[in-house]
Amino acid sequence: MRAELRAKIITVCHKKIETKGDNVGVSFYAFFANKNDDPELLMEAATWWIQTHRLDHFVKDHKVIEIIQKESEE
Repeated sequence: MRAELRAKIITVCHKKIETKGDNVGVSFYAFFANKNDDPELLMEAATWWIQTHRLDHFVKDHKVIEIIQKESEE
């Protein structure tokens, strides 16, 4: 996953946790505007979410952050 997308996902997850609490869930659509202004980036996120990690539609934000941080360490 490109660094731009990784950073965006972590930022969005942290903001959601701050505003909605520790138990908040997220789907990969949360990282994009309601319009399809960057289809390649959307498909990259969808592939990472669905094919690579086989995540459910909604996943706890903390889990998503944990996965991304673990991948960054590898």
